[in-house]
Amino acid sequence: MIGSSILSLLILLVLFIADYLKDEITPGIVFLIWICSFIFSFGIFYILIRRFIDERLKLLYRTIRKGEIGPNAKSSFRLKEDPISLAEEEVKEWTEERMNEIFKLREQEEFRREFLGNLAHELKTPIFSIQGYILTLLDGGLEDEKVNRQFLERASYATDRMVSIVEDLDQITKLEVDGLKMDLQSFDIIQLIQEVAETLEIQANEKNISLKFVKEYPETIVNADKTKISQVLTNLINNSINYGKEGGETLFRIYQLDNIITVEVADNGPGIEEKQLPRLFERFYRVEKSRNRHEGGSGLGLAIVKHIIESHGQNINVRSTVGIGSTFAFTLKEGKNPSIASLRR
Repeated sequence: MIGSSILSLLILLVLFIADYLKDEITPGIVFLIWICSFIFSFGIFYILIRRFIDERLKLLYRTIRKGEIGPNAKSSFRLKEDPISLAEEEVKEWTEERMNEIFKLREQEEFRREFLGNLAHELKTPIFSIQGYILTLLDGGLEDEKVNRQFLERASYATDRMVSIVEDLDQITKLEVDGLKMDLQSFDIIQLIQEVAETLEIQANEKNISLKFVKEYPETIVNADKTKISQVLTNLINNSINYGKEGGETLFRIYQLDNIITVEVADNGPGIEEKQLPRLFERFYRVEKSRNRHEGGSGLGLAIVKHIIESHGQNINVRSTVGIGSTFAFTLKEGKNPSIASLRR
């Protein structure tokens, strides 16, 4: 508009000069020529500049939107009243998206390096143990019946640990890639806790840890995959035994709110610092030395637990106080009493 006005004023000035010098152009013709020149110049400026901006912005959009231009594109190009402002907003949005992607990629890369380092550490210990036992046997220990049997038993234990790590890795990979096929059924969670606690009673007795309910609970029916929840309880109780203090206790609590059942497994071990809690369910994540992996387990138990509970559409969390202990709590949906359901049929 400004360019057209300036150009038309220049033309008008030229016409007035020509009219003054030759006195052959009437004022009406001057005005008509001025109007025509204004419209013509405005059209030229508008078309050329609009096309210039249009093409440049389309190129910009193709760059930031990976070629998505058009009415069906995720962010279609539209030249509005202020195309520069529109482009500025889009570029700013695109920059924020790329920065978020870069931040996530850096996080993933850091997690990958840490995971590979932890995995190497977990496998290195039993591998070096097996290697040491075999070398000792080859150096003459094989002829000594006491030594060879003892070392073979230790090598077997180290092998079992490696197998446990690999099996847990395979399971958690399947959980992440393929998901879980759930066999939902109604069962008494109190009875299941008692059954799992009985299977771990010998292990608990070795550290003189008692496994018990806080109080006597009535029958509590949940709707879940019984086998998978049994694994969750096994991992949590086993975790409380491994990291609980000797002569301590593992307590079970049950709460119900509407149709949600909350199950808690609490120990009175050394506890975990608050800053460590958000990463506790990561694979092989290490906290302070008092809860290191040398106590037992593959280091994947809590990650597997998290996947199983989330596959049920429920949540698991942990709260802990250093020097007092830790409590793991997960939720399940309330189920129908099997006996009542069978009577209704």
